[in-house]
Amino acid sequence: MIGSGVVRAVRGGRGEWIALGRCQLLGLTGFAVIGAGLLAGGALLLLPLGVGFWALPPAARLLRRVSDRYRIRAARWTGRPLSHPDPLPHDTSARRSSAGILADDGFWRDLRWACLEPWTGGVLAAVPLALAEYGAFGALVQPFVWRRLGDGNWYAFVPVTSTATMVTALLLGLVLSAAGLRLAPYVTTLHSRLTRRFLSAPRSTELARRVARLADTRTAAQDVHAAELARIERDLHDGAQARLVALGLTLDDATHLLDTDPRTARALLLDVRATSERALQDLRDLVHGIHPPVLADRGLADAVRSLALESHLDVDVLAELPQTRLPAPVESAAYFAVSELLTNAAKHAAATRVDMVLTHTGGRLRVSVTDDGRGGADPTAGSGLTGIRRRLDPFDGTLALHSPPGGPTTAALEIPCASSSPKTSSSSATG
Repeated sequence: MIGSGVVRAVRGGRGEWIALGRCQLLGLTGFAVIGAGLLAGGALLLLPLGVGFWALPPAARLLRRVSDRYRIRAARWTGRPLSHPDPLPHDTSARRSSAGILADDGFWRDLRWACLEPWTGGVLAAVPLALAEYGAFGALVQPFVWRRLGDGNWYAFVPVTSTATMVTALLLGLVLSAAGLRLAPYVTTLHSRLTRRFLSAPRSTELARRVARLADTRTAAQDVHAAELARIERDLHDGAQARLVALGLTLDDATHLLDTDPRTARALLLDVRATSERALQDLRDLVHGIHPPVLADRGLADAVRSLALESHLDVDVLAELPQTRLPAPVESAAYFAVSELLTNAAKHAAATRVDMVLTHTGGRLRVSVTDDGRGGADPTAGSGLTGIRRRLDPFDGTLALHSPPGGPTTAALEIPCASSSPKTSSSSATG
């Protein structure tokens, strides 16, 4: 029973073997960190001689490329983004470039990390590797070579001189291998946390970036608002206003003909009724474009279901949203974003089916839209995806797009927002 349990532990889960492989990767890439750190440190030591001004910029850029790989790796292993520092200063003059690098906080963070990584990465990652490899030697090699090695053969603290001690060494090797596998995920998690601590951009940089982003999104929101007002004014002028002016002129003509030519006056009045209906429809379309009545009256879930019913695609909607309403601006941004994604799926992706999931967890509204179209969507190709991002920016919302050639395409929207009630209702609709 004990032996079979140890064997199952040695086999481990897939995640443990992946973590052990990551420990091996950390051990190998640690040499690149040491090399890049030595080059940068050597360039600093050569600065008094003048040669360092020429050596520091390329050495700092090499160190930055290595540290960026570790940042990307830590973000991928933990599933959490890791903020990158600002790009290193670059100038045609080696002295000015070196001066900018020396004043750059990100460079010194990279260098400090390069001094610590051989310990946090190399030595730390070597522990589960050593346990697993030494355990494999005891479990896989000792049973076949112990007779040839003679009385001086020891495995750890066990003198392997008989069948009984060989079995003891085999079991000890299995236990050490299991310990290495079990330890590997904790080591890689700890290493990722240390990497995040050492390599993340400082809080001052994050605050400066946030201020810059808020300024950009405010400017973009003002531009969008001005463009929307101009569109409304244009639609009113060219649509309902023009029809109402024509309606008034027709009524004047009908009034003048009412006594002399009742039949023509009647025909004109019929035209007035038709014109008034078209003007009313123009106003309804305009209001729908500003804020759809179904969104104002029924909320985001029912408004999205209305879009699904109006679409000629086969649209399935699963909504798990709070019973109380989300903030109206958030609902509006999400509604028009979903509407644009449905339009893209039908117009550009040649899709036939769309699956939508709306959830609200952790103070965030998440919307996933997946279509079975041909894929290959490019946010920079002038599609509505740029407009969607502009709608989400004022709310610190994000749009993640996965659209490989051949499909399927999945667009994931996330908007931070709070709800007054933790209760949710789950329902689905198909259109």
